[in-house]
Amino acid sequence: MTAQRRTPSQTVLTLTAVIALAACASAPSLEAAPKSGFIAAPGGPVWYEVMGDQDAGGAPLVVLHGGPGGTSCWAQVLAPLGDERPVVRYDQLGGGRSGRPDDTALWNADRFVDELDAVRRGLGMSKMHLLGHSWGATLAAYYVLEKGDEGIVSLTLSSPLISTPRWIADANLLRAQLPAEVQRALDDNERAGTTDSEAYKAATAEFYSRHVSRGEAVEKHECPDAPGNSLIYNQMWGPTEFYATGSLRDFDLSARLGEIGAPTLFITGEFDEARPETVKDFARAVPGARFIVIPGVGHASSSRAPDLYRRTVRDFIRAAENRARPDAETGR
Repeated sequence: MTAQRRTPSQTVLTLTAVIALAACASAPSLEAAPKSGFIAAPGGPVWYEVMGDQDAGGAPLVVLHGGPGGTSCWAQVLAPLGDERPVVRYDQLGGGRSGRPDDTALWNADRFVDELDAVRRGLGMSKMHLLGHSWGATLAAYYVLEKGDEGIVSLTLSSPLISTPRWIADANLLRAQLPAEVQRALDDNERAGTTDSEAYKAATAEFYSRHVSRGEAVEKHECPDAPGNSLIYNQMWGPTEFYATGSLRDFDLSARLGEIGAPTLFITGEFDEARPETVKDFARAVPGARFIVIPGVGHASSSRAPDLYRRTVRDFIRAAENRARPDAETGR
């Protein structure tokens, strides 16, 4: 990801955010909220969109994007699930259409948890399904652990970063399978601190083609007026997916997974950088959790196998919702 400049349309969005914030702040429920707008969150305005039928009977599905510093553009792949429930996506502060404050102290996991809570409260979602991909799965799991699972009908952790030490151990294993010259380019440039060199970028692309993008997208969703923010990514993570130098370098939720009480699904790709073996270990640590591998894909599973991805999510959240619904006769 490269640093992006603010476009004219983003400037207009920022200038009109106060008006939209006032409208959203008073929304008593998701049904009454505008289809898109801004929520007041710690640090600045956060842009959201409700996809699908706001009056559908199912509990809303809230989708958390990766990064940190990414955008919710990819979450449009889940819009078809809106025939049964509202599907809510939002750009985390600093990226996409949301505000872009200069205060670097805002870029920490705890503030992002509080931001999610502000979005939930601002849209009146007392009950919701929560789905996060990559860093978004980190945020989803951390939210449930910090705020509790009351009202969380289900939790889907897609290609999750649960433990940075485990993630980097897996990355090192995958790096060891690259051609020798690619490994040397990565190692030499990391030692020299030249991760912005063309040689390092080319070697990184080799890793990404195997374990991140892997193949062509079946469905593409582009949002040119809502770019990501590489400054946040670099501060919190580092220069590449497999080289953690930022504030998340020691992040680890693995010892707390047993505290999760919500019905939980772990998803990963067959060739994912979030290695199936590791993700399966995490699933075993969550009581009653399910574990699914999407065949033939890497980290970008939702765009490479969108039909299977959607079906997997739909079936899981539908089943979780049915289990949570009180029996008509017993009230239980």
